[in-house]
Amino acid sequence: MKLSNFNFNLPAELLAEYPAPNRDEARLMVLNRADHSIEHKMFKDLIDYFEEEDVLVLNNTKVFPARLFGNKEKTGARIEVFLLRELNPETRLWDVLVDPARKIRIGNKLYFGEDESLVAEVIDNTTSRGRTLRFLFDGSYEEFRNKLTELGETPLPKYIKREVEPEDAERYQTIFAKEEGAVAAPTAGLHFSKHLLKRLEIKGVNFAEVTLHVGLGTFSPVEVEDLSKHKMDSEEIIIPQKAVDTINTGIVQKRRICSVGTTVMRALESSVSSNNTLNAYSGWTNKFIFPPYDFSIANSMVTNFHTPKSTLLMMVAAFAGHEFIKEAYAEAIKEKYRFYTYGDAMLII
Repeated sequence: MKLSNFNFNLPAELLAEYPAPNRDEARLMVLNRADHSIEHKMFKDLIDYFEEEDVLVLNNTKVFPARLFGNKEKTGARIEVFLLRELNPETRLWDVLVDPARKIRIGNKLYFGEDESLVAEVIDNTTSRGRTLRFLFDGSYEEFRNKLTELGETPLPKYIKREVEPEDAERYQTIFAKEEGAVAAPTAGLHFSKHLLKRLEIKGVNFAEVTLHVGLGTFSPVEVEDLSKHKMDSEEIIIPQKAVDTINTGIVQKRRICSVGTTVMRALESSVSSNNTLNAYSGWTNKFIFPPYDFSIANSMVTNFHTPKSTLLMMVAAFAGHEFIKEAYAEAIKEKYRFYTYGDAMLII
């Protein structure tokens, strides 16, 4: 498979700037792989496709306010700092992206907050935009993290051109978010409301929670035509035994196992046993899934509509079939479905 196989013309007005007013009232396109049929529904209709003892697998990662704005010492130039991952809590070392990067060199200091109560020193260059920062802050680790939360803003994707609004703090987070560590939301999960989850629970559907802390690598552009040469950034995953037991019971009973999002699918496919069941795991994954690929755990998935040439689109094409996804995306554009983070959803069964 080549990169060019995943290109298509996406009208700019279909990139969603805001979420649907109610989480579960986004639109839902249902793809049936058995008969290649396409249905148009609302997200809350998802419940009609699940029975007692089926399993929905959710990513309970929580987005932290990873985007900071500071000023460079001496010049006062405004610098955006995007927190990627904490390297060392004791020394307060972080991997970050900076913009504009050309102005930021080793030894520079950056000041944050009107009172400049948080300072960071650049101690290494990691990539063209990547830097390692050491934060200098008088206070405990807990106070330091609170300060990051206070100064940071919701890390909406760059394609959303508007300013971050107060509602984004809630809407760019799933209602089952628990484990802080993501710099981007697991977007398929954004469509679940408390009401819909309760109705699914009453119907007897089981839930399993895994954690994959979404990094920016998920959105890094693929720059090689030969997909086998693309390297994914690593992301941290935790698959607890409780989730493993729920999922493996569902597999044995031949139930519908639904991966809610590409992040869940990556996590599940990163810890498969030799007899195609799930193993508990805590660690990192750089798994890149593109066609052709045999999936071992989930037999259905919920996902959003993804942008051209993205690794997310490649995974969905591997799951649904490349030609079927091309047909579905053409239909989505014709029917004016909303794409990307705050957009509409797809259920593939």
